[in-house]
Amino acid sequence: MEQAAAPGEALNGSEAAPGPARPPATAEGMALAYGSLVLMALLPIFFGALRSVACAKSKNSSDMPETITSRDAARFPIVASCTLLGLYLFFKIFSQEYINLLLSMYFFVLGILALSHTISPMMNKVFPANFPSKQYQLLFTQGSGEAKEEIVNYEFDTKDLVCLAMSSVVGVWYLLRKHWIANNLFGLAFSLNGVELLHLNNVSTGCILLGGLFIYDVFWVFGTNVMVTVAKSFEAPIKLVFPQDLLEKGLEADNFAMLGLGDIVIPGIFIALLLRFDISLKKNTHTYFYTSFVAYIFGLGLTIFIMHIFKHAQPALLYLVPACIGFPLLVALVKGEVTEMFSYEESSTPKEVPAASKDGLTDGEKKEK
Repeated sequence: MEQAAAPGEALNGSEAAPGPARPPATAEGMALAYGSLVLMALLPIFFGALRSVACAKSKNSSDMPETITSRDAARFPIVASCTLLGLYLFFKIFSQEYINLLLSMYFFVLGILALSHTISPMMNKVFPANFPSKQYQLLFTQGSGEAKEEIVNYEFDTKDLVCLAMSSVVGVWYLLRKHWIANNLFGLAFSLNGVELLHLNNVSTGCILLGGLFIYDVFWVFGTNVMVTVAKSFEAPIKLVFPQDLLEKGLEADNFAMLGLGDIVIPGIFIALLLRFDISLKKNTHTYFYTSFVAYIFGLGLTIFIMHIFKHAQPALLYLVPACIGFPLLVALVKGEVTEMFSYEESSTPKEVPAASKDGLTDGEKKEK
């Protein structure tokens, strides 16, 4: 997981080229860069959390969330560490150019799909009511008869195809230019989709996940140079970037500050869980959601402050995890709702309704008779 970059450090996917020393970023440039990063981080968390509520109720298989259990949460830091170390070794052994070419093609496809899914609800409001729309279904199954199992069941319409075409334009722009704006459009889409579609099944699982990744982030940033090396070498939209020299060079600026998508999505799915918990209380208030949202702003602001003071890249989760867990827990203690918070549970799979026969009886009722 990447972290925000130290001021003045070149983070455009490669080490700074040999030559004249890069002039230090101005105070105005840094303020604009960090302010923009904070705003870009907040947008997918806020809107992704709101969309996660509708996603949890969706019956469309293409919009159904992926539920993270406590076992998944416990294994995630180990899997992430193995992946990070594997990427580090790949960059050390093989040509960085060919690896990034392969990754660019992979994220080109993923980015188009993610951006299309992100803008689809907005575009549905733009299209006129009489816009011709046909329904399509992409279905892949495995086996036959009673053993038939669905592998992919994706439903879409003509409007989704238009969104896909629009997203493809951004994809081609990213593939050809690697422009930071195209990178950010894909990064925001990945973040929003992650917060919307990845659901924690309860608060305890969220604490396990955030706690494990807290240790992961601190170790790989402070204990080794692995994460920073991968972050600089990895040319893919897995981080949000913003130039600190935008005021001097305009859109061709190249002195970037960055924030990894993991530092958005991981706290974001916990914040989204608290929003759904708020709704389950049926008190018409979103106390825990807004508390955790403010906590995220505080934690990210503290990350930038510490980074600016020590002039070194910081593991954002070092500050975000205590804030995002501690603030809502403190509110729950004050309101006496700790038990309710930790007993809240989201089902990983929807309950199946027994099929009724023509006489209106289910198989179980027939057996009882």
